[in-house]
Order: sequence, then structure tokens, then C-alpha cells
Amino acid sequence: MPIDIQALIIWLAIGAIAGWLAGQIMSGGGFGLIGNIILGIVGAVVAGWLFPNLGWVLFANPWVAAIVNALIGSIIVLFVLGLLKRA
Repeated sequence: MPIDIQALIIWLAIGAIAGWLAGQIMSGGGFGLIGNIILGIVGAVVAGWLFPNLGWVLFANPWVAAIVNALIGSIIVLFVLGLLKRA
């Protein structure tokens, strides 16, 4: 099944925004464009798995909900990485 180019661009944009915001919130700086995109996408995957299992649903504009979910997931990823880095 081929990937729709528009969906791919949207994933990358949401990942970049969420990764950049998480970098600003957690450690005071971003990780570059590629790092922010990867962090945001990983955060979106984490939030997409975690939130439904906890019964959390964000009711908002779909764009805002996607960015907020990816942001929260990215913050969780950065927090866990920070814990692992200390150990």
C-alpha cells in the first residue's frame, strides 16, 4: 500500500512541531530539524499507544489534538531518556 505524500508531509510537520516544543520545554533547546521530527513521531507513537490504554481522549481540533498528543508523548520520551542517561 503506497504512502500518500500529503499524509507523510503532515506527519513530518506535526513531528517537527511537537519535537521542537518538547525540546524547548524539557531541556531548553531543540535537536535540529531531523531530531525534532524523529522525537515528535516517536512521541506520537508513544502517546497513541499509551493514551487509549489509560482511557484518555483529547477532544479538540484534530490538528491541535495531534500536536498536543505528540508533544505529551515526546515529553514522556525525553523524561525516560533523561532517567536512563543518569543511570
